[in-house]
Amino acid sequence: MIAIGMGERAKTAIELGESHFREFKSALEGPPTEKKPRPPKDIATNIAQTLVAFANADGGELLVGVEDNGSVTGLNEFSERDLQHLEDAPIARVHADTPLPSVKKARISVDGKTILYFAVPKSVDYVHVTSDGRCLQRRDLESAPVATEAIQLDRREKRSREYDRQFVDGVSADDLDLDLVRIVADQVLKGMSPEKCLQYLDLAEYGLAQLRLRRAALLLFAKQPAKWHPRLQVRVLRVDGERVLTGEDYNVVADQTIDGNILTLVDSAWEALRPHLVQTKFDKAGRFEQRSIYPELACREALLNSIAHRDYSDEGRATEVFVFSDHLEIRNPGPLLSSIRIEDLIGQKGVHQSRNTHVARVLRELGYMRELGEGMRRIYDLMHKNELAPPQIDSRFEGFSITLTHRAMYSPKDMLWLSQFEDLALDREQKSVVLLGQDQRVFSAQDVWDAVGIVDTEHYRKLVDGLMRLGILANKVERDLAKRLAGKRKMPFREFPRYGIDLPGAQRPVPSFEKK
Repeated sequence: MIAIGMGERAKTAIELGESHFREFKSALEGPPTEKKPRPPKDIATNIAQTLVAFANADGGELLVGVEDNGSVTGLNEFSERDLQHLEDAPIARVHADTPLPSVKKARISVDGKTILYFAVPKSVDYVHVTSDGRCLQRRDLESAPVATEAIQLDRREKRSREYDRQFVDGVSADDLDLDLVRIVADQVLKGMSPEKCLQYLDLAEYGLAQLRLRRAALLLFAKQPAKWHPRLQVRVLRVDGERVLTGEDYNVVADQTIDGNILTLVDSAWEALRPHLVQTKFDKAGRFEQRSIYPELACREALLNSIAHRDYSDEGRATEVFVFSDHLEIRNPGPLLSSIRIEDLIGQKGVHQSRNTHVARVLRELGYMRELGEGMRRIYDLMHKNELAPPQIDSRFEGFSITLTHRAMYSPKDMLWLSQFEDLALDREQKSVVLLGQDQRVFSAQDVWDAVGIVDTEHYRKLVDGLMRLGILANKVERDLAKRLAGKRKMPFREFPRYGIDLPGAQRPVPSFEKK
């Protein structure tokens, strides 16, 4: 085997031309017929910036003394001192706290002209900046300025996406809870062997006459989970107050850590959390009653999502559940994937992309998770059906969090208006329509469809008929007149305002309309 030399590398690079991995830098400036050497300090700055950009991306090579079109103009007019200054640029002009990894450099003669060749690998140890504090990253044919946090997030995300699919050396099926694997295998296909089940779920494959296991298999089925992941756990903390205090005021009254592989953790963590979701109160008859202060299904869905989608490559932190006096917060290692926007989650668009693809597939096959992308939408829907404020979600570098409250979805003004209809025991949909009529507002059928989320005419008809029978929904504009007025204004009849809300027991005024 013959190693490729620096000279051959440089000539090959010139032949291939500039790319995401290659850059040519001229040492000359001025009009085509009056070219003269550029100031060495400017070239040194360019060298440092380009190598920093390569190291922050996928690595690359830089040739100084070569024009953009690949023609070699060289550095023959530069003194030895100048050349040494340029060769020192990868150290002297890169910030001392972010040194470049193993830069290769050489002076090479091409067609009798001296050029400088530099190469730097992709870096994983630092986010590199120049000596004057500039952070750059190679993007296609350019070295573009970029925030250091963006590079950190990108590297962390790539590492987290690859974590559960990596094969782990030195493990065998004996490291798994095979009884648990058999249970799963029977659910996938009655009588399927554990080995075939692991392969079918893409958690293992045969190589060199032995079964090779992915990290996902250990996360899901490990006999000794802590041996393979030190924070394969959920921590549940009960807090007496609305935030955690410190020192003498420390107010965490219960702190329980639940360990286990993912398939046991899903159920055991839920059983640990569930008792904290109930509240004991007096009912109207003066008896004690226990009521859930959050929709249990919403809490379970949020907990399951956190276990399925957390960043397991962050082995220093566990999923944490804080039960405060007025809200519940689940904090996860790892932010949202860059391909998912918080706005889309809030808009309940069902967006989804799995960080842990193999873990998510198994949970989906076993029925823990239903349609991918539906989990967050289901949480929003459950909170809404229980007339509670929508979840609050946050994604930062340190992690993702979702907060559920037992605060009503209605404002104080809404609550005051609805209190006048309390004796009618209205359901959520009816209340949504009643709220449309605050401040004597006249509203349309379309407003009703939008407020309730109606998708079929029969649903709309039953809702409207029911409110009219209660005597609180009234036609403020008679139907035939509304149709004529909508036609004159060239607008859909369904969008014409014609309904209003009457207070219970109120005598309706006789409507009068001015014909136009």
